[in-house]
Amino acid sequence: MSTTLFFRFVLEKRGIRSPEEFLPPYRDAAARLGLTNVEPAPKTFEGWFYDGRRPQKVFRPAIVEMLGYSIDDLWTEVPEGATSDFVPLVGTSPIALHAEPGMDLSEMKRSGAMAVRRARNYVLQTDRDKLGDNTLPLLHDQVARLVTEYPRVPLAAIWDDLLDAQDQVIFNLETGKHRPSQLSDLNFMAGVLAFLVAKGFNDMEDREQARTMSLLAAAFAKDAEHPGLMALVNGLQSLIEYWADRPGDALFYAQKGATLSSNLNGTVGLWLLGLQARAAAILGDEETVRTANLEATNRRESVVPDDLDQLGGLLTYSPEKQTYYTVESEALLGHGGADLTAQTELAVQGFSDRENPNWAFGDLAGAQCNQALVLLYSGEVDGAAAAIRPVLDLPPTYRNNGIVVSATRVRQALMTSGAQAARVARDLREEIAVYPPRRPALPSGTQR
Repeated sequence: MSTTLFFRFVLEKRGIRSPEEFLPPYRDAAARLGLTNVEPAPKTFEGWFYDGRRPQKVFRPAIVEMLGYSIDDLWTEVPEGATSDFVPLVGTSPIALHAEPGMDLSEMKRSGAMAVRRARNYVLQTDRDKLGDNTLPLLHDQVARLVTEYPRVPLAAIWDDLLDAQDQVIFNLETGKHRPSQLSDLNFMAGVLAFLVAKGFNDMEDREQARTMSLLAAAFAKDAEHPGLMALVNGLQSLIEYWADRPGDALFYAQKGATLSSNLNGTVGLWLLGLQARAAAILGDEETVRTANLEATNRRESVVPDDLDQLGGLLTYSPEKQTYYTVESEALLGHGGADLTAQTELAVQGFSDRENPNWAFGDLAGAQCNQALVLLYSGEVDGAAAAIRPVLDLPPTYRNNGIVVSATRVRQALMTSGAQAARVARDLREEIAVYPPRRPALPSGTQR
């Protein structure tokens, strides 16, 4: 059986076969480490890639940072076509570490569909009893971690853990090992996990499974008797329809959830108002956009964080995200101008600090696309091109359905703007046209 160097195997899986393709991500890795003057010559790379020559020590830190594996593992021969058992290193960059997850879209959909069936079976027929005291805290920790990580890492990096956590919670519900006092807590966790799984299907553009799982999340939330989670699921249903280009349905679910959350003090009610504004903007309903955004602004002052906000992640609606949604609703109405441009800058700045607990790669990309739209509507084509550049440079594994749709909106605006004949506009249109990966939420060639 023929073999290949694992270094070459990893690069080819990412579509990298030449010095020109290798050097940009290598430079980024070196920059993250603060390394200078460590760039290999093209022939040096070709010696590594084709001849299997081991790199000199000066190059090794950047290679490890870029690929997420040790030099010893990378310079090990593996059978062609085999899946490596090498474990990625902890502490490398999030993008490098998860740029090549080991599960393709068909596998994710297949395993996810099994989770949908299992959750559906539980909702249709249940048998409940008692649960041991040690299990619940472990499940709580697992749920909290997944809620926090979801908006910060590619979906493929946590998909298995997410389905496994859901399976564990439903197993404990099915086997009847819980006390009556624990039932609400288990249903709450099941609802949160179903919410995340539904969001995952939506990010993979598998909307039918997303819709089904959102209904199951609603059933768990209802069994948990948790109005905030019930409203949150309505928000998710609105989100699914929003990215499916069904703004009428998106507005319906957002209004339904807003009614349910009108007396709640957490941020879920504000999120539903933001969802209303975005859906209404696509429908051209400026009055609803302004009314919803104004109400959200006024209610922000009286927010009292609830248990959903304390979990954070996708379950809270941060001030940064509120600014992003407000700007998006105005951008969808086709507005530009100096004041809105300043708001777009605030939205992008709000998500520019990765250490901020509210940081989310999808929200940052969405804010950058909105900034590009507003600049286009303000007649600043070069500024729009610069604003969307970080989005176009995202590794394919980060390009989920929402990010792709947001980038596509910029392309549509370029096609109808007065600058469509400009060279910058033409080049940008062409680049965005080939932006969507062949496999959304996953690496292409080897996708908020």
